[in-house]
Amino acid sequence: MNRLWHGTWTAKLRIASGLVLFAYVLFHLINVGLGLFSLDLMERFQDARQLITRSGPGGLLLYTALLTHAGLALYRLARRRTLQMPLHEGLQILLGLAIPFLLMTHFVHTRVAHQLFDLNDRMGYVTGLIWATPSGRTQAILVLVTWVHACIGLHMWLRITDWWQRLVPLWIGLATLIPAFALAGFMVQGRQQRARFFDADTFADLAATYNWPTPEAFARLLDITQKGDLTLWAILGLTAATFGVRKFATARRSVRVSYIDGPEISGERGMTLLEMSRANGIPHMAQCGGRGRCTTCRVVVEQGADLLHPPSPQEQASLAAVSAPPNARLACQIRPTTPATVLRVFRPDSNRQRAHDALGEEKVLALLFLDMRGFTSRTAGQLPYDVVFLLNRFFDAIVPSITGAGGTIDKYLGDGLLAIFEQDNPEDSARAALSAAQGIGAALETFNKVLATEGADPLKIGIGLHLGDLVLGEIGAADNAPRTIIGDTVNTASRLEGQTKELGVELLVSADLLRAANIPLEGLTLTALTLRGVSHPVDALPVVQASTLPDALAIRKKP
Repeated sequence: MNRLWHGTWTAKLRIASGLVLFAYVLFHLINVGLGLFSLDLMERFQDARQLITRSGPGGLLLYTALLTHAGLALYRLARRRTLQMPLHEGLQILLGLAIPFLLMTHFVHTRVAHQLFDLNDRMGYVTGLIWATPSGRTQAILVLVTWVHACIGLHMWLRITDWWQRLVPLWIGLATLIPAFALAGFMVQGRQQRARFFDADTFADLAATYNWPTPEAFARLLDITQKGDLTLWAILGLTAATFGVRKFATARRSVRVSYIDGPEISGERGMTLLEMSRANGIPHMAQCGGRGRCTTCRVVVEQGADLLHPPSPQEQASLAAVSAPPNARLACQIRPTTPATVLRVFRPDSNRQRAHDALGEEKVLALLFLDMRGFTSRTAGQLPYDVVFLLNRFFDAIVPSITGAGGTIDKYLGDGLLAIFEQDNPEDSARAALSAAQGIGAALETFNKVLATEGADPLKIGIGLHLGDLVLGEIGAADNAPRTIIGDTVNTASRLEGQTKELGVELLVSADLLRAANIPLEGLTLTALTLRGVSHPVDALPVVQASTLPDALAIRKKP
């Protein structure tokens, strides 16, 4: 979670204010959507919402977030060195610029009218007033523009996290459902309220209930709206003028940067290296959007590193997290002022840009290594078809225990396999691995009974369970790079499996995995093992039959 808040104080303020506004928009859309059920429910939810938004502290928080978010966006836009940017970023900026213009009429005829003319701006008044009018169509567009702008920002902020990536299909569904729900509620109540407004028998009561503005009041609101639009255009023009003046002032000041694996480019002093790359059409990875969090834009500065400004604490923390060398920097953070020669650590492939996960992720997870005992001698002289048939039957019997516990098969190794348990935290991963091992033991016993009815000898297996640091990433050519797990944890799990044969047991569980699963080690009969290729002895719990694992974990040493 800490890496989500890496960046400058302005970036943190932009995220924090954006989250406040996102919450407001979300509950506002839910409020409108309740019109599908009834006007009463719609307005009761509005009352509850306005207890916060129209209170002193709530209003201060909301409008401070609005001014901060909009102000920082314009400030960032004015200070840009180039308008070259990814499509998603350009779309988000355009949508963000459209929002205040689309919102102005609605804001003036509700919040401002409430303050100036004591208008009772209930949902019934708003929906009936604008239904089947140009303003109604504008507000429907506003719903979609605001929601898409918010969703892009939220996704670009959270996409570097594992839990967000796993739930992307859910978020897409919700992102589609919520505005559809709001528009449906608006349609239902808009039709009903509009009919009541045009009914002479009901309009008088409605006008009294909502304190309907006079024609003079509506004219005043229209005047305020027009002046508000002019103010917005003036602010936007000032932003564009600031960008243009800065662009003109720096046009003659340029610095050259040479890529070891690419061309030589030039850019204005003050631009980040990432901005220079984009301005020159050079592909440069930046999974977090250039916010200094993902490190995929990092470069090794071969020449000119001593002339660069020192890294900020946020940049130092990001580089330290990936054990980057001293001359590595983040392209989104450095602003070259003198010539430099750099090497992109991650260069997008001309055919396919690799996903963020492909670049390598460091995690603490549990692994299960399994191997069948005596397979070579057992299948000697058999036809290849018979060998494959036996292996498939065996895997059909035991693999459901792994997948059912939340594990996945990383690879099959002839008569064995390597499974990984990618849960949200080490404890859940360790417990899933223990559950899978027990399930495999029980499944093997059942499978051996079937073999006995066929007159075949029972199968024997060895399982090694271990938990530790892993690096997961795609290794290989860009078009043929399967996911691979590397690290000492893989070797340790494999060596534990190998020791099961020496000890005459089906399962060895490392103490590290037991600790991660919050299983007390006191009283368990652990064995210290010296494993080939492992620098230190590994304590492990031997289990004669994997199916009896729960009983083994309950054993205590006798006094």
